[in-house]
Amino acid sequence: MAPKVLIVTGDAAESLEVLYPYQRLREEGYDVHIAAPARKTLRFVIHDFEPGFDTYTEKPGYTWPADLAFSEVDAGDYVAVVIPGGRAPEYLRNDAELRKILKAFFDTDKPVAQICHGPLLTAAIGELGGRRVTAYPALELDMQAAGASFEDHEAVVDGTLISSRAWPDHSAWMREFLKVLRTTAPAV
Repeated sequence: MAPKVLIVTGDAAESLEVLYPYQRLREEGYDVHIAAPARKTLRFVIHDFEPGFDTYTEKPGYTWPADLAFSEVDAGDYVAVVIPGGRAPEYLRNDAELRKILKAFFDTDKPVAQICHGPLLTAAIGELGGRRVTAYPALELDMQAAGASFEDHEAVVDGTLISSRAWPDHSAWMREFLKVLRTTAPAV
């Protein structure tokens, strides 16, 4: 049986930040499940940059079914968790069930891959203090306020926590995550 990896997300997640790790991990032989606040069809978004805008723009992205609700997740069934970005982490950090799930991964030192705005979730459970991380650059002050040392790199590895800035850094992020994951829970 293939080891299971959990992706936690919701509406307004960045399409590429959910679907790239989903496909890449399946390609490696992992059984990947997407969990959200409820079992439903999620609506992802696409963030891009356009001349004349001070920040990124947002457009509708793909839709994708959630395999299970946060309330159905047993973190013990999974060898790692992926936390995509987009706008989803902004409201998901308020979900008590999700905070409990993420805390279980940190308590057992299982690999956690976070990208873009995903570190808002790990900050919400108090797991960034004294850690080295990266995130979407606009979150540098948030990461510092959470007690982390912010590094502006494609991927930052701090033990079993692997973080990345945003979807243009996917290759470096997944390369580093898979190095850690292969040592803790190799695919069959």
